[in-house]
Amino acid sequence: MVQSSLATKSQSFDLVKTEIEQTIRHAETSLERFQENRESGEDLQNCVDFLNQLRGIFILVELRGGTLLCQEAVAMANDVPVGANDDKNILLTTLSGALFILRRYVEYYHQQRADHPELLLPIINDLREARKEKPYPESCFFDIDTKLRPDACALLILAPLEVNENEYEVHARRMRLMFQVGLLGVLRERNDVVNKKLIARAARGFARLCNGEAMGQMWCLLAIAADTLLDRSMVFGKARKRMLMRIEKYTREIVYVGKVATAKDAPDSIFKDLVYILYRSGSANPEVVEILQAYRLGPAEFPESMLETHRKRLYGPGADVLKSLSDALQDELNQLKDKLDIIERGIEPDTSELLIIAEALERLANTLLMLDLNKLGNLARNEAVKLRKWQHENRLPTDSELYELADAVLSIENAAMQIVSRGITSETDALALARTNVSEQSLYLREALIVVADEARAALTLAKRAITAFIESDYDKLHLANLPATLHSIWGGFIMLDDIAAGNVLERVAVSIQQRLLDQKEPPSMSVLEALADALTSLEYYIESIGTRDERNLDLLKLAESSLSDVGL
Repeated sequence: MVQSSLATKSQSFDLVKTEIEQTIRHAETSLERFQENRESGEDLQNCVDFLNQLRGIFILVELRGGTLLCQEAVAMANDVPVGANDDKNILLTTLSGALFILRRYVEYYHQQRADHPELLLPIINDLREARKEKPYPESCFFDIDTKLRPDACALLILAPLEVNENEYEVHARRMRLMFQVGLLGVLRERNDVVNKKLIARAARGFARLCNGEAMGQMWCLLAIAADTLLDRSMVFGKARKRMLMRIEKYTREIVYVGKVATAKDAPDSIFKDLVYILYRSGSANPEVVEILQAYRLGPAEFPESMLETHRKRLYGPGADVLKSLSDALQDELNQLKDKLDIIERGIEPDTSELLIIAEALERLANTLLMLDLNKLGNLARNEAVKLRKWQHENRLPTDSELYELADAVLSIENAAMQIVSRGITSETDALALARTNVSEQSLYLREALIVVADEARAALTLAKRAITAFIESDYDKLHLANLPATLHSIWGGFIMLDDIAAGNVLERVAVSIQQRLLDQKEPPSMSVLEALADALTSLEYYIESIGTRDERNLDLLKLAESSLSDVGL
């Protein structure tokens, strides 16, 4: 029956495909005429009429995304007055882009014979945001019975958290700070892996605080979703960032209202968004499968990895165009590298070659800036300025100057190769920033950072295992005997590398273990052990960025310090 329905739907679409394409062209032409003559109310009305006609056709052939897109486009067009001033340009530009994407989607559906309305959600939300309307969540086209609520907390192994009222507030504040650090990293698009780990850990902490109350189900489901985002390397789009910002409101309530807030149930919309993440993930993890089965869902036939691939095809230039562009950039860069190689080898060096390389870099910079790859374009332009300066001074670059120039060229080459797979995106452009951060360090410093990071990672893993063994052995201090000295040796490495902040936090952890676990006769309180665990975890996340191209997140050190201060360590 399903195959028959799909076949009928495809046949219906084929009958009206030509009419759809013609109507889109008529709508685009009418909009272009209005943009040229803002007093032509007839052209604007014609555009609205064509959009309404398209909406009716999409309803008949059951293209959900096309129907909603046309509905939002009509609302957008109606917001544009006759004689519109320049302040309405954003509306007209967004409307024009929507018509272009709609035409691409019609081609896409004709080729794929599959309707994936979620692909159109970004442009639909662009239309709504341009009109100052609330954007739709990413689960807009996802239907589940929200009355079904599987016990997500039963799928997580969470130790009960028995704390008094004062300890409850301290723990809640620490978990909120951890969640906020992760959320801030997501919003800044910095160190994606650490952000997901922070959110997952904070969610588990809040679930333990809820201790079986209604709000705990949302936190348990968030913890599973964050683990899945990490496991499947899923990205945080605008919709997911908005969802996390909504969830942050509940962290505030738990801190300032107290335990009473945990009895409050989270809205169905948040549960729906979290289940949608699990559905799109393509994960086969037992907890994910069990939750989906509870909602009578199977694994998605169109997981997010495939969704992103199709979205790039729909929104960006075609693959052929990107391949041709990448090849052209790499040809130009190969010639540059040959000239740099001649200078580096000292084979008949001539300062006139510097001017040729500078001109080539300027051409590359202009191309990159036209593609809206501004960081890479500015990188190429800055190196061209240096080359012209060396040529004017009638000197060849020093070894360090030459290595920096070669590093810049390699960064641009790396971006050119990734254009084919990533498209022309901010991720591609960010390769220039990553290179700038790393190029400021000498090769020896970079190697030292990697060594220290590896040693610190091993020491923190040892510390967590030792504390776990200490607890499980009924507080046998032999498990902790060598721990302060081990952590102190890592402190020395950070001080030598001038990372004073990380060194100070490590020293506080080592002193806390000595004073509160080893020197005291009485077993430590659970709040002290929790604080140490949070501090060690924050340090571990901080160290993950050392020796890599990721910018260090100092908020993680503040989180570690806050965890220690909360219990007077």
